[in-house]
Amino acid sequence: MEYDLKKHSVALLSLLILGLLVALSGCKKPPAEEIEAAEAALTRAENDPDAAAYAESSLARARDAVSRMRTEANAKRYDSAKTYANEAITAAEKAISDGRIAAIRAKEEAANLVDSLKNAVTETEKSLENARQVPRIQLDFPGLTEGLDGVKNDVSQAEAANNANHPREALDKGHSARGALSDIQSRINDGVRSASRKK
Repeated sequence: MEYDLKKHSVALLSLLILGLLVALSGCKKPPAEEIEAAEAALTRAENDPDAAAYAESSLARARDAVSRMRTEANAKRYDSAKTYANEAITAAEKAISDGRIAAIRAKEEAANLVDSLKNAVTETEKSLENARQVPRIQLDFPGLTEGLDGVKNDVSQAEAANNANHPREALDKGHSARGALSDIQSRINDGVRSASRKK
């Protein structure tokens, strides 16, 4: 009889411990602090113009992690929700950092492009002036001059955009100007070659 009592006591104690563990796990609280930090980190990254412009992949990872975090929190899988919250914070911070680095590089690239275009414009102006001295040359000098003025305007706009911290706009304007300038120079070269063959 004493043996049975001990046996029942052990079984009862085991059931009590098991019940307590289940109750404790059921009362586990959501990681509110981590969830709030993840939401705030994503908002900061989405509102950062450099992150939005240059760090799309890191920003997408942060959004995905926040979405998964919400799903896990709603399903009361709090450990998993906490893991995704930390992933979201890391990805959002990386988006801001990557965006700043990329913006600095883009600004430098735009500044270099503008400088090279200014030199190229000067060279093309000289080529156009020299072409005027070539006998029997057939070139649309007024049209080429107008095109060159348009290039100069684009270069000025590119420089202004870069100075206003809009390097993407500066690069777009600069690349457009470079294409137009290349076309003008080609037309001048073709005209000079054609006139030279007429000698």
